[in-house]
Amino acid sequence: MMRNVREVATDLLLKIDRSQAYSNLLLNQAIRKNKFSGKDAALLTEIVYGTLQRKNTLDYYLKGFIKKPLNKLEDWVLVLLRLSVYQMVYLDRVPDHAIINEAVVLAKKRGHKGISGFVNGVLRNVQRKGIPGVASIPDKRLQLAIECSHPEWLVNRWIDQFGNERTREMCTVNNTPPKVTARVNRLKLSIKDAIERLKDESVNAEPSKLVPEGIRIISGNLPESDVYKSGALTIQDESSMLVGYALDPQPDERILDACAAPGGKTTHLAERMDNQGEITAIDLHEHKVKLIEQQVERLGLTNIETIAMDTRKAAKLFKEESFDRVLLDAPCTGFGVIRRKPDIKWGKKPEDIERIQIVQEELLEAVSRVLKIGGLLVYSTCTIESEENNIQVQRFLDRHPEFEWDEALSLRMPATVKPYISETKDELQILPQYFNSDGFYIACLRKTSRKGGVGTC
Repeated sequence: MMRNVREVATDLLLKIDRSQAYSNLLLNQAIRKNKFSGKDAALLTEIVYGTLQRKNTLDYYLKGFIKKPLNKLEDWVLVLLRLSVYQMVYLDRVPDHAIINEAVVLAKKRGHKGISGFVNGVLRNVQRKGIPGVASIPDKRLQLAIECSHPEWLVNRWIDQFGNERTREMCTVNNTPPKVTARVNRLKLSIKDAIERLKDESVNAEPSKLVPEGIRIISGNLPESDVYKSGALTIQDESSMLVGYALDPQPDERILDACAAPGGKTTHLAERMDNQGEITAIDLHEHKVKLIEQQVERLGLTNIETIAMDTRKAAKLFKEESFDRVLLDAPCTGFGVIRRKPDIKWGKKPEDIERIQIVQEELLEAVSRVLKIGGLLVYSTCTIESEENNIQVQRFLDRHPEFEWDEALSLRMPATVKPYISETKDELQILPQYFNSDGFYIACLRKTSRKGGVGTC
């Protein structure tokens, strides 16, 4: 029996709430399983992501129409009300009466007459009275958290780090859908040829303004194009592409890519090395290593070796000082990619930031030992948290006098991002609003001697 879009959306949002499952993975599975058409798939994506993005704003709206605390409602009833109010407030294509009627039908199917009557009453009241404004919230930080739908604790952290204006900009941009961007495999096609060939397949694209080999998709289904399947393109965010410039691997070098899955940065490094030299890509889980291998095969690259292993054991498997350059794209809270995974902001807690720092520190310690003297270590994350980024790197430097900031980062990076590179340290923090790309951090460190030894370069 075919299920409609809103019924599937309710189930997906319940799974995400209950199990902290990744929204993007569940969404893709649901679209395939239910064989949704392009229009239905787009609507499902809009409802699921939109309801996740605006969750505490929707709860603020609902509180004015429900006498009992929201956490006393059955989970599925609250989810159904959220997604219905989301459509009524933020979508124009479906009239309110149709949204309400469908919610009532779904409530009858999942519950009983009393629940369907309750859902009908709440939504009719929202339709009749309209949603409450946020201007009356006296606490300005809480007002921002509700208006832009982010957890209050996270908004407070960001205001302390970045100030009110930049935090508001960031929260606002986090609620907008991200553009699909891709990296052109320069071993196979030029940017111009890639755009022309995509146009022949009804995929419209334009050159990236951020990175030379990047393109932004304006319309069309990129993954289904022959250009993509032939290995001429890799879907990758523009901020993520900057890591390849920061590391700047050379064709005759031996590179370690730690925590490498799913392989976007790994394959970028290989392309920049003209498919020469040697890249060792490691990741903890076998199934994630297979994702790297799939990308390598599709792109036709031959200079990448993959290993499933714990990066913290790198010094046991590899000889000390055996790699010319090391990339550590460290696990992090992921607050820079909230646009792509809105469930991140609701699933994380302050203690998660503390826990992940311990792992990051252990990873840095491990990979630092296998880097040659004179070699370059690039540390990157897709978060914007100072504790995981510049503070983490500074702590590493304080423990390791054999490392120092590399002085040539700005020479290697595209001109667009140079104004955002620190004037005193070779690090780059991109916030999502700068280029409508992912929030990202990149630090470049040079190993100048053995630990406790004398410099040699």
